[in-house]
Amino acid sequence: MSTRFRHAAVVGKYQAQGIRPMLESIVQFLEREGLEVSLERDTALNTDWTDNDALTPAEMGQRCDIAVVVGGDGTMLGIARELAPHNLPLVGINQGRLGFITDVRASDWADALGPIIRGDYEEERRAMIEGGVWRDGECIFEGLALNDVVVGRGATSSMVELRVDVGAEFVANLRADGLIVASPTGSTAYALSAGGPILHPAIAGLVLVPIASHTLSNRPIVLPDSQEVQITIVNGKDSSASFDMHSLASLLHGDQVRMKRSATTVRFLHPRGWSYYATLRRKLRWYEGVV
Repeated sequence: MSTRFRHAAVVGKYQAQGIRPMLESIVQFLEREGLEVSLERDTALNTDWTDNDALTPAEMGQRCDIAVVVGGDGTMLGIARELAPHNLPLVGINQGRLGFITDVRASDWADALGPIIRGDYEEERRAMIEGGVWRDGECIFEGLALNDVVVGRGATSSMVELRVDVGAEFVANLRADGLIVASPTGSTAYALSAGGPILHPAIAGLVLVPIASHTLSNRPIVLPDSQEVQITIVNGKDSSASFDMHSLASLLHGDQVRMKRSATTVRFLHPRGWSYYATLRRKLRWYEGVV
């Protein structure tokens, strides 16, 4: 049995219609359980919430000991990047569609959340990717991603040509719409839709997935995450690098995107009995066979 939590931060997908009544129910539930409750600042401002303290992510990391995130995976990705350096554990209640990392069903949140805040849960840590853009020997941009780093062509340009190196070793030159470098968590996101494999979160690896490659022999590859991956822009106009689709940098010929496994991890809390394979069965509809 783990230590009971005392101060919860609540983060909501405030753009979602009808989110406030659910947030009210969750806050009231947490307060009845004896927790102090604060709201993430943007959530409070956009729902006209004044009954609880409104905290920035940095303040949440300093004052709270658990964060309850209500929304979809996009909501979780955004807050996870900011809270991971503070080692704050996250519980995800799914108000989106797929919900690979916001895995508690909206209809079951009270049954799942009660034992967790009392200290009865399963915990896992997910790897992140850190990196930056280098130009003429200088780092001009830095980013952190839980899902993936995507280097791709501009909106109106043709394919990009990219050089890929891993550690000190040249891997390949490829022409494509872009290249995805995904963590195990990100292997079920954009990388999966582009034809990449699913990596179990416990695997210490990264997956490289070409996007609409000009050459059919350019296939996805799984790499150990012990070495830095470098992607150099050889040719292509208005190419860019994005970290979890939020941080964006415009790239020039010769720019290099460097990335590696971050020392920072994200802490996720799940109800007892949680299973990654059960999540895959439910989200990807793997219903055949004995369950």
